[in-house]
Amino acid sequence: MLEIGFFYIAATVALVATVMAMTRANAIHALIYLIVSLLAVAVIFFLIGAPFAAALEIVIYAGAIMVLFVFVIMMLNLGEKGDKQERQWLQPSIWAGPAVLSAVLLIELVMVISQTSGPVSVSYTHLTLPTIYSV
Repeated sequence: MLEIGFFYIAATVALVATVMAMTRANAIHALIYLIVSLLAVAVIFFLIGAPFAAALEIVIYAGAIMVLFVFVIMMLNLGEKGDKQERQWLQPSIWAGPAVLSAVLLIELVMVISQTSGPVSVSYTHLTLPTIYSV
């Protein structure tokens, strides 16, 4: 029953972060919210019993692809005007939304992992594989 509550929390964070990513005028802010959304989807994968898919979601999407997006946006800097704008974007009020959503996901993931019992991966050593004979 607790897993259902965790699922709804992660789903809510994913939806809120996705809506925030779509409604931001600034591309960097949209990317930050998109990363939070992808992390929430990774938590959902972990909750449904697919930790490998969750790890791939984090490494491939939230890691590699988002870094490429941020790199391209940084390369399109507008000079002094862009530097002044970036200083305004680094205000703590701008980062409050993604920070709160990420903290909710972190607390949820710690609670889920602390309540998980048994092995994380299943061992298939008891299975026998067919032997291929050469002629």
